[in-house]
Amino acid sequence: MQAIQLREPGGLDKLDVVELAAPGQPGPGEIKVRLHASSLNFHDYAVVAGMIPTEQNRIPMSDGAGVVEAVGEGVSEFAVGDHVVSTFFPHWLEGPARVGDFRTTPGDGVDGYAREQVVRPVEWFTHQPKGYSHAESATLTTAGLTAWRALVVDGGLKAGETVLVLGTGGVSIFALQFARLMGARVIATSSSNDKLARLREMGAEHTINYKETPEWGKRVKELTNGEGVDHVVEVGGSGTLPQSIDAVKIGGHIALIGILTGREGEIPTAKLMAKQANLKGLIVGSRRQQIEMIRALETLDMHPIIDREFPLAEIAEAFRHQESGQHFGKICLTF
Repeated sequence: MQAIQLREPGGLDKLDVVELAAPGQPGPGEIKVRLHASSLNFHDYAVVAGMIPTEQNRIPMSDGAGVVEAVGEGVSEFAVGDHVVSTFFPHWLEGPARVGDFRTTPGDGVDGYAREQVVRPVEWFTHQPKGYSHAESATLTTAGLTAWRALVVDGGLKAGETVLVLGTGGVSIFALQFARLMGARVIATSSSNDKLARLREMGAEHTINYKETPEWGKRVKELTNGEGVDHVVEVGGSGTLPQSIDAVKIGGHIALIGILTGREGEIPTAKLMAKQANLKGLIVGSRRQQIEMIRALETLDMHPIIDREFPLAEIAEAFRHQESGQHFGKICLTF
């Protein structure tokens, strides 16, 4: 079978297309999946670029969607022909957060889904939403579930509340979609006026060009009659968090889910205290949360926004497109 291996961490030129032996038949409690799609996340990029250490010849990609080809003894949740999608934390099935690292995350601590076939325990997958393509389903494992948990699970989003999303990456676009479908108002930022226009077409009530308005936190307050927003989906990290604290209302919720501006930096802790805001870090979610999100998606008229699809062998070009920052929504691999 065709697969991608990271010869050694530290660059896109170290991603090799290789031929590996196909996996055998699944054992008890396992399923064999013919993979058809994956999607790019910043975490995947961090692994292949060397920002996150991993083993030599690691197969990258945390997201995988495909079709069940065989089931092992004792498997009742899936049948041959079912369309399935992977989970980010295969051993976090339900309940409170139980993992704080990536040792069990596909594409990082263990081999991922940049390959044509895989045999894994049944708990490593869930059903895809009915009516979704494999590429659409592959966007749910990381980006979709992160946005769902940030707003719905941790944030308790209610109709009529206001959500601030930063940029036009996968998590932010999912957050905009979830918020609008649940009756919330959305304010969105970007450095591109063309992208801001697309965000307004998707239902963002207000948009802000953060390059033209560096103190966009104050602008958010102006747009909310001086109160601030109920929720911030914070993907930037230390470089944007001070503005997000400005933007959030007293007693509001900031979901810290990204470090696009860096791992460390100064945080206005006194202002955060004065806001009495809930700042909660999170990394994706549990299998149960993914099942609940997919159940909700099957009742909603919502499909992920996919910017481009690349063949598996062009994975380096896909990551270069991600590097460029020109994408709007998700970038997928199909194979």
